[in-house]
Amino acid sequence: MIVLGIETSCDETGVGIVRDGKKILANVVESSLRLHSKYGGVIPEIASRLQLESIAEVYKEAVKTAKIKEKDIDLIAVTTGPGLPGSLLVGVSFAKALALSLGKPVLGVNHVYSHIYASILCHKNIKLPCVALVVSGGHTSLFYLKDFSDIRLLGQTQDDACGEAFDKVAKIMGLGYPGGPLIEKLAKKSDKHRIKFSCSGTKGELDFSFSGIKTAVLYCLKDNRSKPGIKNSNIAASFQESAINVLVNKSLLACKRKDVKQLLIGGGVAANNCLRKKLLEASNNAGVDCFFPDISLCMDNAAMVSGLAYFLYKQGARDTLYLNTQLNN
Repeated sequence: MIVLGIETSCDETGVGIVRDGKKILANVVESSLRLHSKYGGVIPEIASRLQLESIAEVYKEAVKTAKIKEKDIDLIAVTTGPGLPGSLLVGVSFAKALALSLGKPVLGVNHVYSHIYASILCHKNIKLPCVALVVSGGHTSLFYLKDFSDIRLLGQTQDDACGEAFDKVAKIMGLGYPGGPLIEKLAKKSDKHRIKFSCSGTKGELDFSFSGIKTAVLYCLKDNRSKPGIKNSNIAASFQESAINVLVNKSLLACKRKDVKQLLIGGGVAANNCLRKKLLEASNNAGVDCFFPDISLCMDNAAMVSGLAYFLYKQGARDTLYLNTQLNN
């Protein structure tokens, strides 16, 4: 079964084609990130305008790359939410028009859940149930998966998402946007113990809070600009270390609470090499198998949308041309 997926939840325009939920035939992504960088964040109007202009060409490129004909497509899948309203509308509208013109069924999928499925595309030995951490610029959530049609929220951020905190700290430090890669680069070979940061406590033991550590970085910069021993690189390293430690500790705590031995990681922050190293080491010590997707599948893409849709369709999920965006799902 060949599933064509469409992803337009934020600033990327993605079309992916996957066979039988596992084999990626094409995964084409066009990003408008360069146009947002000077503003320090994604401008929704710019994102949706560029998606509207580029989605048809991205679709054609994906079909060409997959070396298939349009009639070979069995299902059209599309991200329906959560995401930017205008961007989601572009993807959903294109998906419904394509499904109508080709006479194919259409199915909407959850953007956050598709990030979890990205690991399934990269690893063969994943067995459910498991715990999953999705960590990105807009989401930091822990889930318990019996399967992909039965996903239960265990905990989530109570304020800023982890990736959002990285972006805001980078802005405070004058590094630029997006902040994650810039902070990771600055933190390399720096003293992560020179300054002590910590994330705020939460009422729920599996919830997260990153707003407080962002403010702590702001005051640290104000108070120590004249002190020669306090370098921006040390601040970046200490912030990154503290944020990642919280992700590691709560992810493994969730595995312990649910008595599972497999942990899936997804989302843009999953591309952070420090997170990968620390979580793989800690999970190994805890007797938990930890799975990361390939770097290219950490970022928003449509291959993960196609893969998840295949599974859900086989489980009996169906939509109609009345499909609409689901901003809070």
